[in-house]
Amino acid sequence: MFESVASLLAEREELQEQLGDPALHADAARAKKVNRRYAELSRIAEAHGAWTGLVDDLEAARELAKDDAAFAEEVPLLEEQLEAAQEKLRRLLIPRDPDDGRDVIMEIKAGEGGAESALFAADLLRMYLHYAESKGWKTELLDSTESDLGGYKDVQVAIKGPAADVIGVWAHLKYEGGVHRVQRVPATESQGRIHTSAAGVLVFPEVDAPEELEINPNDLKIDVFRSSGPGGQSVNTTDSAVRITHVPTGIVVSMQNEKSQLQNREAAMRVLRARLLAAQQEALDAEASAARRSQIRTVDRSERIRTYNYPENRIADHRTGYKAYNLDQVMDGALEPIVRSAIQADEEAQLAAVGTES
Repeated sequence: MFESVASLLAEREELQEQLGDPALHADAARAKKVNRRYAELSRIAEAHGAWTGLVDDLEAARELAKDDAAFAEEVPLLEEQLEAAQEKLRRLLIPRDPDDGRDVIMEIKAGEGGAESALFAADLLRMYLHYAESKGWKTELLDSTESDLGGYKDVQVAIKGPAADVIGVWAHLKYEGGVHRVQRVPATESQGRIHTSAAGVLVFPEVDAPEELEINPNDLKIDVFRSSGPGGQSVNTTDSAVRITHVPTGIVVSMQNEKSQLQNREAAMRVLRARLLAAQQEALDAEASAARRSQIRTVDRSERIRTYNYPENRIADHRTGYKAYNLDQVMDGALEPIVRSAIQADEEAQLAAVGTES
């Protein structure tokens, strides 16, 4: 069982040698990738060591149990521990998404529901910022378009975790892409009626370094314009806002959050690289994960992945079946159980697809 581990352990030894070479660290992006892979293989090596140790212990206990009742009592406990260790190793051997260790760029867009949808988009942003804070991640607001009542028509944020994390920001937040539906009494509702609206979330893995993804300057159409605030009124007297169109793919990114045109251009290129990386991964892998394929294109309530029911204080994920009555805590950033349920569901689906190694 687990014959494939031998080649992975050999790869880990090779990476360990590379990490000791000063030349590797001259290339920050390459060093980051090697560190992540080494950390991933180290988790497998540790789990495999624990499993083989328990195999030996159980074999010895069964042999000694023939003559000693005390050892016979240890056998069921060791069998239970071995089963748990085996399951842990099986999960670690599931082929990982190569982007799992990456940081992300998240975009939240108001959809059906007008002003209420924009307010909900702001609530979602706050939820993700608090979740990121609880994980020790750093966040950076890249761009936003505010609504008249203080919500967001559109907001983009970068979320960054520790460089060597194997299970990084993307591994946790990639399942958040989709339409999020809210049921509540809007602040503007005078009759106390419950309204349903929706906001969309897009999540893209971020490129580690600009040189990782080459973009031909001739493929870009760059426009500059004056930034605007709520209602569309101009809030700047200079053409500081930037719109970049990647002509071959039709991807368009606009930035106006900074007062400097250069800063907005850099932020737009950062988002463009992330979107192009996601597009490349989908093109290279026809069997791309359902989570990535389901990223929204239009914010339509029929495509919802999750419902936030305020009157019942209920949160329900329609993909995993997860349901809880602690919506107030979730909106304050207590997302971990929901994230874990999505990760576990994905692992179960992959295990069912590839079968168990034997």
